[in-house]
Amino acid sequence: MKKFLLGTVGWIALGVAPAMAADLAARPYTKAPPIIPAMYDWSGFYIGANGGWGSSRNCWDYLGTTAVPQVAAGEGCHDASGGTVGGQIGYNWQVGTWVFGVEAQGNWADFKGSNLSNFPTFTNQSKIDAFGLFTARVGYAWNNALLYVKGGAAVTSDKYTRFQTATGVINDDASETRWGAAVGGGLEYGFTPNWSFAVEYDHLFMGGRDLTFAPITNVDHIKQDVDVVTARINYRWGGPIVARY
Repeated sequence: MKKFLLGTVGWIALGVAPAMAADLAARPYTKAPPIIPAMYDWSGFYIGANGGWGSSRNCWDYLGTTAVPQVAAGEGCHDASGGTVGGQIGYNWQVGTWVFGVEAQGNWADFKGSNLSNFPTFTNQSKIDAFGLFTARVGYAWNNALLYVKGGAAVTSDKYTRFQTATGVINDDASETRWGAAVGGGLEYGFTPNWSFAVEYDHLFMGGRDLTFAPITNVDHIKQDVDVVTARINYRWGGPIVARY
């Protein structure tokens, strides 16, 4: 009888165990954690070099002499164009996808041009041999691509010369350091964590000034605007590449 009971219990156990195992839920599938992409970090100080082309639009109005002023008489306009090379230094601060910054830029230039004056005895020539920009920047970043605009102050080093048209002999000249305003924008691409390349356009609003020429005390009112296109390369030292959550 005892053996019969033990056998019965064994058969029951063998029958129940598979049934219970069948009723257990399958082990849940655990998805692998997503790969977190790295976000390019634009924050930090940077220094770089630039080179390109520029053109200055100059319009002259003759105002007589310091001793005998007269009503403005137009002498015509010309473009003073040429190459430029220089450098820049600045700081960027990134907040999410927005990038804010400040920058100082200084360039040597050879923007030169002339026109035959409406007083045809003379030829007027303008030249910019240097300029600088002191600007604030704001941009929007798509990871390692940055589209930005900028604005601030501009300064140019200008020289003006009046030649005798027939002989090419200098009649008189003047020079100045002129301050104005600048706006611009560009597209910058980070091709390593620290190096980036950009193309930028800037327009300089330099306004009009009265210039006294020497040794003859002729006075001219000269209006000036400047357009500059440069390619730039920057090296930045700042925060490390950070994870995007």
